[in-house]
Amino acid sequence: MGLLVLLSAVAALTWPSVFSQFKPTIISPLLGVIMFGMGLTLQASDFRIVFSRPKDVITGCVAQFTVMPLLAWLLARVFQLDDALTVGVVLVGCCPGGTASNVITYLAKGDLALSVGMTGVSTMLAPIVTPMLVWLLAGKSVDVDVVGMLLSILWVVILPIAAGLIAKRLWPRQTAAVTDYLPAVSTLVICAIVMIVIAANAQKLFASSMIIILVVMLHNVCGLAVGYGIGRSLQLPAAKRRAISIEVGMQNSGLASSLAALHFAAYPMATIPGAIFSVWHNISGTIVARMYTWRDNSQ
Repeated sequence: MGLLVLLSAVAALTWPSVFSQFKPTIISPLLGVIMFGMGLTLQASDFRIVFSRPKDVITGCVAQFTVMPLLAWLLARVFQLDDALTVGVVLVGCCPGGTASNVITYLAKGDLALSVGMTGVSTMLAPIVTPMLVWLLAGKSVDVDVVGMLLSILWVVILPIAAGLIAKRLWPRQTAAVTDYLPAVSTLVICAIVMIVIAANAQKLFASSMIIILVVMLHNVCGLAVGYGIGRSLQLPAAKRRAISIEVGMQNSGLASSLAALHFAAYPMATIPGAIFSVWHNISGTIVARMYTWRDNSQ
């Protein structure tokens, strides 16, 4: 996944005129496809973990919506980012976890049930929590349309997931037949989103300094580290530490780019952090999963 996303970004930077024919407005429907697929794969057991292991899920979700938003705000201040890049970084930090985190947790031999449960709960909370956090952390610098963002997340995230759940219930045999192909479809759609965002902002990306790339990388790596540290401080088993670490550090950056394009059109550079994060967190997640498996094999 990391390699495919990286190749997509390179292709978009190399031939921006080819991919810029697809307007950023298509990002929301593409993200809806991923969320619909998520709905098709969710099961009752994925939500049962909320009631059977509430402490684990609450711990993970609190970490999700505190660590990354605060890290985003802190990094923006330390590196003195302008308003556009600040709101872009904060948007990434305030978004819920994405489906890629579930794949990486599986590869890292982490607690997959906890990861899926955290993704589901944080996604359901996102319509309320994400706009409020963006308003609290960036509202003094830019105008934040809290209601508009709430409605966007409902339409782009919650509605497609609900549609996937309904489709699975109405046509269980047909949906089961396509479930195995959903990770590949999601990966291709993520690549398409990355190419569209990168191509649309290729000139701005070249013009921006390496600072924003460094900030995005630090944001992700620090999130992974702090998430693991929280699990360790609570003396959780290794599998839970890995799940919380990956779930905290990996964000639904496609949603961040979509929200930036829809609600911060006056700040075109706001889409850049989400685009860079989409590339980087898949690479770092793959590396982290490899590190965990190497550790397991060496023991």
